[in-house]
Amino acid sequence: MAAPISASTLPRPEALTEGEQSPRYTSALASLTVLFFMMGFITCLNDILIPYLKAIFSLSYTQANFINLCFFGAYFVMGIPAGKLVQRIGYKGGMLVGFLVAALGAFLFYPAADSRSYGLFLGALFVLATGVVLLQVAGNPYVSILGPARSAPARLTLTQAFNSLGTTVAPLLGTAFILSNLPDLESTSAAAIDVRAVQVPYLGIGVVLLVISVLLGLLKLPKIIHAQTEHDPGRRAWHYRHLVYGVLGIFAYVGGEVAIGSHIVSYLHLPDIMSLTPKAAGKMVSYYWGGAMVGRFIGAYLLNKFNPGRLLAFNAIGAVVLVLISINTSGEVAMWSLLAVGLMNSIMFATIFTLAVAGLGRHTEEASGLLNVGIVGGALVPLLFGLVADASSLRWAFVLPLLCYAYIFWYGLRGHRPQPA
Repeated sequence: MAAPISASTLPRPEALTEGEQSPRYTSALASLTVLFFMMGFITCLNDILIPYLKAIFSLSYTQANFINLCFFGAYFVMGIPAGKLVQRIGYKGGMLVGFLVAALGAFLFYPAADSRSYGLFLGALFVLATGVVLLQVAGNPYVSILGPARSAPARLTLTQAFNSLGTTVAPLLGTAFILSNLPDLESTSAAAIDVRAVQVPYLGIGVVLLVISVLLGLLKLPKIIHAQTEHDPGRRAWHYRHLVYGVLGIFAYVGGEVAIGSHIVSYLHLPDIMSLTPKAAGKMVSYYWGGAMVGRFIGAYLLNKFNPGRLLAFNAIGAVVLVLISINTSGEVAMWSLLAVGLMNSIMFATIFTLAVAGLGRHTEEASGLLNVGIVGGALVPLLFGLVADASSLRWAFVLPLLCYAYIFWYGLRGHRPQPA
């Protein structure tokens, strides 16, 4: 193993030269791009599973969103335990366990498909998500710490760009392997749908996750040791107001992003939008996540040039404007304006995360667990979205993401400023 690195002795930004950082951290950061890719790939496949399982089990919008409830609900249930586990076994150990648990969840899709049980599908998703929670809790703060604090938002945004690469590729492969069997969701008989179409993709995912875990075990990653804080020894992570507001920010961001992404296929299927088939609409989902990928590569540069909080607020207000355009128009304007929200989403997670953990030192792992609890927004907001869509219309449901982005706008301007609660 590499020698431990104390967070308190990391070079100050102004004293750090390019030659000093690159040999120490570049290889570690490069290896973590695979982790972020797989997290994005696995998560975004839910956007394909929702319309597929909705057809298989004749589900309403609300019932179909139990997929998001189980997947992102794992963040609420397992976020804090995952943080404690990472504190005990370290960042690398947390990532290793995360890959193994996620692989188990992927393998559980095989018996779930054989039994044609919606409950077993949800259970498999929960196990899979538990592994992803561990990967998030260990991976995000690790990237934030590997380098100067000033460039942390840009560094995490860059690695998150590979997360977006996963979310861009997933709809294309998911559509080819899964939705291609559903030429018309409304006319296809549920009994005639071959649920085994999900078995091969998830078995493949499980095998890949196992291989990655083996390779990760062979890598020598820098070990982080936080210096003990000399003052306020009784203070805990949640005593910092900017962190608490950041948890709500993650809740709002993931909730808004997932609510939109999970319903793009249904939205583009509407007669007054584009009347696309599920297969054609599934391919368009890649533009939503692809926009986030492009925006993250651009954002990694911009976050080194502009104030991260203000850039976050700018993107949030941009998302509000685009959603408003979409729900008040039709045809291609409505489609492309909604898909362009992905570009605005790009820097949000990394920026909120790094602003929320700024200055927390030895509380970083605990704070990461709390922030990952906030990802439960991906369970609750889409569920509320489905309730509104069932009660009124899909267009009206987009009011919920609007509220989410409005909160992120406030957090970028004021809520992120460090101040003890």
